[in-house]
Amino acid sequence: MTPRSLVFTLFGEYLRYCGRGEVPLSGLARMLAHFDVDPGTTRVVMTRLKKEGWFETERRGREASYLLSAKGRRLLDEGRGRIFRRRDGGWDRQWSMVIVKFSEQQRVARDDARKKLAWLGFGQLSPSTWMSAHPRLDEAERSLAELPLVSLDLLSCSTRSIEEDRGIAERCWDLSEVQADYARFVDDFGAVQELTGVDAFKRHVELIGEYRQFPFRDPDLPVELLPADWTGAAAHQVFTRVYADLVGAADRVVEELAGLPVERDPAPRSAS
Repeated sequence: MTPRSLVFTLFGEYLRYCGRGEVPLSGLARMLAHFDVDPGTTRVVMTRLKKEGWFETERRGREASYLLSAKGRRLLDEGRGRIFRRRDGGWDRQWSMVIVKFSEQQRVARDDARKKLAWLGFGQLSPSTWMSAHPRLDEAERSLAELPLVSLDLLSCSTRSIEEDRGIAERCWDLSEVQADYARFVDDFGAVQELTGVDAFKRHVELIGEYRQFPFRDPDLPVELLPADWTGAAAHQVFTRVYADLVGAADRVVEELAGLPVERDPAPRSAS
């Protein structure tokens, strides 16, 4: 993981639950040192993330403490929900369709829209048409609101048969690479390990860092649209089991390094 990714993982999983969600730069540097990130790099990364609006600083004597901005909290709230919540109900065969158009000069905005819609679980059916098997039109509208669009149309729709639904899924997403990466994740983290202290902390961070990449790539399709040998559910079971096994020990290490108790909220576990 990059130092930037590590920072978001540490704040998203631990530091936001320490006191007011702030940590001295020295405490953050001690955590990152366990991942071979030197203090100078930590300082540079945090300065950049503050300039981008993800963090704010407060002075505590001669040292700065970092805490998440409102923008940073929204990002991590959304990410945490996508990581822990997986589809566990039936599908009503309703699609969310987003038709978004840009001018030829709006290439940067088009790329931003692609990233935002992919994060929400939309797949690209045509250059301007995106599909999701979730009811996420309102989320898509909010996500695209600040982009300079030529036009935006939001529709709920259905096909004539499940075979046509499967055809849409095959055209919107290539799940073979995601499937292979899920299988590797199960191989890497599935074996039971008795870890304590810093080893548990590092493994917990690695687990979260690896798994948090999947919501960017896996649209969490209903079972009717998934390949027969899909391992996404097995990977999620491994993630939740290992997460629960290690979180207590990881929290204790963070408390020692940050000098503050971790008082976390319950992790969301499921959603329809």
